[in-house]
Amino acid sequence: MYYCMAKLIFVALLFCSFLSVSEQQYTPDWTSLDTRPLPRWYDESKIGIFLHWGLYSVPAISSEWMWWNWQGTNPVESIVAYMEKNYPPDWTYANFGPQFRADLYDPNEWADLFAASGAKYVVLTSKHHEGYAMWPSTFNFNWNSMHVGPKRDLLGDLAAAIRNRTNLVFGLYYSLFEWFNPVYLQDKSNNFTTQYFPETKTLPELRELIETYKPEIVWSDGEWEARDTYWNATQFLAWLYNESPVKDTVVVNDRWGSELLCKHGDFYTCLDRFNPGYLIEHKWENAFTIDKRAWAYRPTANIEDYMTIEELLKEVVTTISTGGNALVNVGPNMHGKIPPIFQERLRQMGSWLQVNGEAIYATKPWEYQNDTINPNVWYTSSQDNRFVYAFLLIWPKDSNEIILGAPLSSSRTIVTLLGSNADSVPWRVASGDRGIVIDVSAIKLHLLQSEWTWTFKLENISG
Repeated sequence: MYYCMAKLIFVALLFCSFLSVSEQQYTPDWTSLDTRPLPRWYDESKIGIFLHWGLYSVPAISSEWMWWNWQGTNPVESIVAYMEKNYPPDWTYANFGPQFRADLYDPNEWADLFAASGAKYVVLTSKHHEGYAMWPSTFNFNWNSMHVGPKRDLLGDLAAAIRNRTNLVFGLYYSLFEWFNPVYLQDKSNNFTTQYFPETKTLPELRELIETYKPEIVWSDGEWEARDTYWNATQFLAWLYNESPVKDTVVVNDRWGSELLCKHGDFYTCLDRFNPGYLIEHKWENAFTIDKRAWAYRPTANIEDYMTIEELLKEVVTTISTGGNALVNVGPNMHGKIPPIFQERLRQMGSWLQVNGEAIYATKPWEYQNDTINPNVWYTSSQDNRFVYAFLLIWPKDSNEIILGAPLSSSRTIVTLLGSNADSVPWRVASGDRGIVIDVSAIKLHLLQSEWTWTFKLENISG
């Protein structure tokens, strides 16, 4: 009897020790919060879709910063002139609200497009700096998509479509501040010694979003005017990691205070369109726009303003090679349609990933990121180190050989080309201590399954 009781106590203690590890409680300070492991799904996903869609999609002039450019501290003359020419003198930004009808918005259509793109997660702007909420916010009366404009929960409809029709992870962008909110401006005039805005608006709204929609990405922004202590950022993140319905899977970025960029968070964003070109040890993300000049829809954009598929894939490959995730942004229009140029780029990316995805998803940076002699070659590695993948951005026009300086080959090295029907590609040892020369004379480009950025798979490479 004593033995059985002792055994039960031992098992109970052992179980409790495991429980304390798996349910670690994080305290509201960066020292503790930074110990949280990055959820594995995020690093393995590699590619996401960013969506900048809101009331600014109605005037669609300049960018998502239209209101600030029109009536902010230093108005942009061209925006002011445009408004004077096309709208009555008493027109306000709020007057755009009823025009944001989203009358052609089909979240199922969006979900199918994102699945076809090969992306693994989606981040929707729930609220930008203008303050307009894309869901029926309890804390945003008469300035949200249910009360003004579409009369619809735009955010909730997309979350449901993503979850019902795809395997993508659903996430949200949220702006901490609002340009013209009088409560925020009061705190600002007090040098942020008061916290009326975060206490009555930001933090309750964030909690409502998370408890209602359970996003597994919280992409914060609008942090640059006040420190993290003003936003009570560490207290919020401790709740998010300890108690929220997504506590085990959620990831957040580094935009929680004016001093935090590239310092804290599950992944760093550092700057918009951040792509340093070298290995960053902490997980990071490159959020970039297919429209090179704006995040939101612009009817004034010309074809040269959009990334070509070659430019897009270069951004993706160089980002993932150096340890980042790529967040590819598109801007739907006021009707809720994603313009064809964005659709084409996303579907092109998806067709490329169908061929080359094994070199992208769940990979890790290799010993070398960019080749030592060929600037148009970037690398990733399989998690088990069995394969090294060499991405060739530009196919040589005047040569039948591709020289790689980084790989150290062996007698067992095998080179294959993803998207080719050939079992292997001939190669030889380059002159010097390392490097290989790949013979591509027999390859017919028009017969390859991939039309851009070709991937050579290297097996039995020593380093």
